[in-house]
Formats: sequence, C-alpha cells, structure tokens
Amino acid sequence: MAYLAQERRKKHQLPHARRRRRKLTLGRRVVTLHPSPRVLDANSSSPAVSPERYWGTYRPQVYFGMKTRSPRSVVTGLMWMRQFAEMDGNLRHTCEQGDHLLGYGWLMHDGVSFGVQEVHDREFTLTTEFVKRMGGDHGGDWTWRITAKQHSTASSAPVISLMFYAATDVQGSLQAHVEEKNRLSSVTGTSEELGNFKITFGKPSAGEGASGKYARYNYLQTKSPGLDKLTDIVKNSLNHKFTFSPTKGEKRPYFAVDSYKVTNHQNQQKDPKMESDFVVHQVTVQTPFQIEVLFESGSFRERPNQLVGSVLTDELEKRKVAFDEKFESSFGLQAKGFTSSQIEFAKAALSNMLGGMGYFFGQSVVQSAYNEHPVLYPEGPLLTAVPSRSFFPRGFLWDEGFHQLLISKWDTQLTQEVIAHWLDLINVEGWIPREQILDDEARSKVPSEFIVQHNENANPPTLFLALQELLEQLDAQPELSSSQTMIPFLRRLYPRLQIWFEWFNTTQAGPIASSYRWRGRDKDTNIFLNPKTLTSGLDDYPRASHPSADERHVDLYCWMTLASGIMANVARILGEPHQVYENTHHALSNNDLLNKLHWSENLHAFSDYGNHTQAVSLQQEKVFVPPGQPRHQFPVARLVRSVRKAPKLQYVNALGYVSLFPFLLQILTPDSPKMEHILRDIQDPDRLWTPYGLRSLSRSDPLYMKRNTEHDAPYWRGAIWININYLAVRALHHYGSIEGPYKEKAATLYQELRTNLINNVYKQYMDTGYIWEQYSDSTGRGQGSHPFTGWSALTVLIMAEEY
Repeated sequence: MAYLAQERRKKHQLPHARRRRRKLTLGRRVVTLHPSPRVLDANSSSPAVSPERYWGTYRPQVYFGMKTRSPRSVVTGLMWMRQFAEMDGNLRHTCEQGDHLLGYGWLMHDGVSFGVQEVHDREFTLTTEFVKRMGGDHGGDWTWRITAKQHSTASSAPVISLMFYAATDVQGSLQAHVEEKNRLSSVTGTSEELGNFKITFGKPSAGEGASGKYARYNYLQTKSPGLDKLTDIVKNSLNHKFTFSPTKGEKRPYFAVDSYKVTNHQNQQKDPKMESDFVVHQVTVQTPFQIEVLFESGSFRERPNQLVGSVLTDELEKRKVAFDEKFESSFGLQAKGFTSSQIEFAKAALSNMLGGMGYFFGQSVVQSAYNEHPVLYPEGPLLTAVPSRSFFPRGFLWDEGFHQLLISKWDTQLTQEVIAHWLDLINVEGWIPREQILDDEARSKVPSEFIVQHNENANPPTLFLALQELLEQLDAQPELSSSQTMIPFLRRLYPRLQIWFEWFNTTQAGPIASSYRWRGRDKDTNIFLNPKTLTSGLDDYPRASHPSADERHVDLYCWMTLASGIMANVARILGEPHQVYENTHHALSNNDLLNKLHWSENLHAFSDYGNHTQAVSLQQEKVFVPPGQPRHQFPVARLVRSVRKAPKLQYVNALGYVSLFPFLLQILTPDSPKMEHILRDIQDPDRLWTPYGLRSLSRSDPLYMKRNTEHDAPYWRGAIWININYLAVRALHHYGSIEGPYKEKAATLYQELRTNLINNVYKQYMDTGYIWEQYSDSTGRGQGSHPFTGWSALTVLIMAEEY
C-alpha cells in the first residue's frame, strides 16, 4: 500500500515539476535577446570605427559634461556655486527644476563636434562652449571654454566657484598634479578605452586679465562609489575655512572642497574594485572671467598646436558659420521670412535635442507573468535623445520616434544609429522595454514604482514614423551617401522589425478580428476617476471607465495600420515576401472596417469601445469612527471613485486626440464624409481649437481638466501637446494638398493652426527662457517639465514645413 501511495505521489509531482520547469523556461524568455545578428556591430561606437562621435555631451542630466560612447567611460563635468550668497549650498550640477534658473540650453550644437550653451543663473550667465579635434586612436582632443558675465541687474560683481571634475567609472585611474600649494594644474589618467590622456586647467582671464590674478584654488582627490554620488561627495567635502581676499574689498571666508578631508564615501564601499577615482579642481573668482579646460589624448602624436586661446576662438567661429549654413540649407527659415530672433529660437530647439542626446549602458529591470520577482535584462548600450534634461533624462520608446523626425532632417546617419540601438534591445518575444533606465545616474531620477518594465506592455511604435521619413528620403534622393547606407541598414533591421510587428499584432490584439487593445491599464478602479493607460503614451486620456478584455482602442488600430504599411514597403525594397503585410495594411486601411469598429454615430466621432459609463466622480470616502473613539486612530479619508450608473459595452464618449487618430496618421481617404466631422471638431473653440494649438480633450468633455486622483493632476485632459499638434498640422498639410471635397478647408486650417503653434511656443520661450512639455489651453502658458526639447522641438519642422 505504501508503495502504491508513493507511486501516486510521483505521478502527481511529475506534472507539477514539468509546470515549474516550463514556467522557468518562459520566465527566461523575457531576458533572452533576439537571436538575429545585431543591427550594430559590437564595436560600432568605438573610436576606431566612429572617432568623430566617440566623445560627446552624452550626459543630458548634467548642465555641462562629456563622456565617451563606452560602457565604463571616464566622465567629465562642471559644477558651480555662487559665493557669499544669501543661500548657502547653492551647488549646481545635475539639471534640476528646483534650481529655478532663468533659462539654460544649447544655442548651437551640431550633434558631433561643437556646441555653445548659455546657463542663466540668478545674477550671472555662464556660457559653456566646446570644440573637438580629431587625431590619434581615441577620439582626439577637446577643449571647453567657460565664460562668466554678471547681469546688468546684479548689485555687485558675483564671486563664483567653478568646479571642474573628472571621474572614472570603475575602471581606469586618475592622478592629480598640484602646483602653488592648492592649484590643480592638470590631471593625467589612463583607461582601457581612452589609453593615456591629460586634462589641463587654464588660469582664468577676464579679457583685460585683471580678475584672474585674485583667483583662489582648491582641489579634491577621493574615491566615489558611483557616478550618481558625485554631487553628494562635493557637498559633503565643502569647508568654510578658506579666505577670499581681493586687493580692494574685505577678506571673506568662502566654501571650497577641502583637499585634506577624507570623505565618508571612501569607507562605504567594501569592494575597492567598484570604486572610482574622482578629482575636482575648484577655482573661485569674481565675474567677469573666462576659463579653458583642455583634454589631450596620449595617442594624438602629430598635434599641430594646442586647441586653446586664439586657435580655439578661430575654430569656434568656423564651426558656428558651418552650423548656420547647414541649418539654413536643412530648414530654410531665412528664406521663409522668419525673423533673426525666431531663427535663433529654432536653432536652440534643434541644438537642445542634439545636445540632449545620451549614451547609456546598463540593464533594465523587467518582469513577465512567469517571473515571481523582477529580473535584470541583459546589459546593453543605448544612444538616444531624451524628452527633458531635468525631468526625463533617459530613453522613452514612444518619444524617440518623434525625436528622430527632427534629427533625421539634420543627420540621417545619426537617426539610423539611434533606431538600431533601440531595435538591438529587442528580446526573443519581440518586446522592447518602453522606458530605458540603464545606470545608477538614470535610476536616481526615477520613482521606484516606474523602474520595473512589464513585458505585456507596449508603447506606440513611433519609430515607424522615423522609418517612413528615411524611406521617403531614400525614394527622393537615392544618390545621397546617407541613402547608400540605407539598404544594408534596412536588411539588418528587418528581422527585428518583423518580430516587433508580430509582437504587437499578437499581444495587443483586440477581442474581435482586426481590432487592437492596449494592455497594462491601471487595475485599481476604486481610486482612479478613469484608470490610466500609460502604455498608450496618453496616460490619463479617458478610456472605457471599467477596464476589460472587450476594449478596442482606435489609436492603436491606427498605429498598426501605419506600421503594416511601412513593413510592406521595407519588405518590397529588400525583395522579401511582402504580401502578408500588404494584406494586413489593405484590410486595416479600409475605411469601412475602421468605421465599423470605431465610428460612433451618436458622437459623430471615432471612439474607443469598452465597458463604460460616464456617471463617475471622485467623492470623499466615508470612514466610520465608533462613538467615543479618537479620530486620529482611523485611516484618513481618501477621494475614491463613485459610480452612479453601471457601465455597459458602448463607445467611449471622450472627444480629443484619440478621436483624431484616423486623421492624424492619414488613414482616412480624402473623400471620407467623416472628414467633415473631424475638421468641424478641430476648429470648434468649445471642443479642440484654441489660439495656441489643439487641446488634448474637448472643453465640453465630462473629464476635461478633471483630476484623476486627489494627487494626480490632469495631464492629457485639455493641455496642448506639440507632438500631436505636429501630426495634426502634418495631416492638414496632406489633406490640403491633395484633391478632395475638404481640400480648401484643410488648407485654411493648416495655415491657422501652424501660425498659432509657432507664435505661442516662440512667445513662451522668449517670456520664460524655456520650451515646455505642454501648454495651457486657456492662456498658452508653458507648463509641466522644462526644458522639454524632446518632441516640443518639432516646432522647428512646423516652421520649416517639413513633414
């Protein structure tokens, strides 16, 4: 009997063991990269293959700094602080909205070899300029020039400390060379990727040369447990014992890094191999002044002269002239009659996009339904533009397609590289983590609840927009050198595009044939006025009130229509079988199917479909406190959702950006009678039209400008967003240029909307010093994070009429 019982147990355990093994196998799929050859060779970012792009301002999260495109780069950067200010500890380093700067950003940046940035602090402006010069085997030399000038409104000439630093990232070493007691004259170093190098710190000059004489110097040489700790280390090392003594005026104590102080950080990290060398050179001087920092590669042996002083000035002037010429030939704004001030604004918008590009290396934290806990994705690099240097200094999948629409007009090769970096992160399932948080510096900027990426969650495949642009360039100018590289690029990209498209087509399929549904909506319907759909990119835009598997999302349907058309086109160019994509595209672009799945006759608008009621509101939760019991011992009353009428399967009554997608992505035929309703909604001030651009949700919608929770302000519920307005202007230009009954109407609206958008984004930039994440639909004022020179920089393409 015992034997039989044992055999039964074995039989029962076998399926359980199999299930466990299967779960483990499926759990590994989320962290298994796609097996096709990578689009980019492993050494494509190396100085041997791409010397001119090796060094760059690839640290968008700091006001000024440079690194190489390598996994463990030596990083360089600038911190500064105002001395004798009312506020102690006003150290500036990472871009922070809380610093309340009057404005900062690149005025010129060619994406490769030079840049000019202005940082407007409260009583002075810092101009940071850099130039690179090729030579040797490690990406050549570069020089920084920092110029400080006081504002005319400053009561006295500010005294500023600039702190130039270099830090290794685990590998490599730095050696400080000190002269005149405390002045760090140079740093020499070595690392695997850079070989030997030297960084020389020039003395400050002030044109006439007077100011630099009275500079005070300090330095710090220590160890760092991570690049995200550099600011804290400097703050903790500051000492007030040093004296600033100009010839005229009183002697005053100032804050400086203390070269003799051993920081606590040295003892925090147990493993010395994980520590990094960190050297800081501080110079404290009264404005106005100018300082140069020179990086020289040890392998650059036949150097004609040092890139300093007048040689640097001449080189900067040459680069500026070349930038201006290329900008006009790319965008033609002068020829279009824009003022010099408007053109400077447009140059700054493009330059901030290029100067805000980052090179990241690390691992995402991911999870699938088969993983009990989050797991680490394989290590990898990512070259990407970022939405905002202060608030979002990392890669976002849906933003990047919009970024590349602008960058591709400036540098096609750069766009190819960025798309390749993103697609090289795809896993065997065809999934790409939608938010890339790849190192300690990036992670330090992200709330913990957003770090883990889930593999059922998509993001709009906007990289197809950038691919569409590249294909049009190939078609229009096949003789260009950038076009010559396009076919090999597409061939390597194609297997990854196939699996990506297939992943969307299967994992985001809707409840009925040819419909689509975003996965990953918020689950807790009790606390959200309308559960968010972060995966759609439109976050709190109203969807069906009660998430269910019955939903159909019109914006995703339109993204898939666009993607299937591009897939068919790429396959055709490469001589690959294209019929499946052609058939899918043909089916989805059939307006009869679109109308059947998404047109609401009651609303006269394209709509999502799902389990929905609009009779919802946020109400104060009732918390029962027994008589005689102290109130503070019971939970605080929250705002919770009250549903006054049960939901039913129906079209969702929201009118806004989602309703426009068949028009925005140009899926509607020009003679579609639905165009009449869309153009009517666009131009109606009670719905979408404002003097500043199209608002995201109709002013007459029940959820217009409503909070989603007591802590969650409206986001895509009325504000004006430039990426969708760019698509709207582009669509109006398209329908206003081809024959159809609505041609004239579309052309008129195009001119009006284009003018409103340009005027407002430019005005806000002039008034506030920033380009913004979104704009108020009632006043036009910039709001949200700033600077936001991600997709808001598409204003440049609207000015250039490049669609």
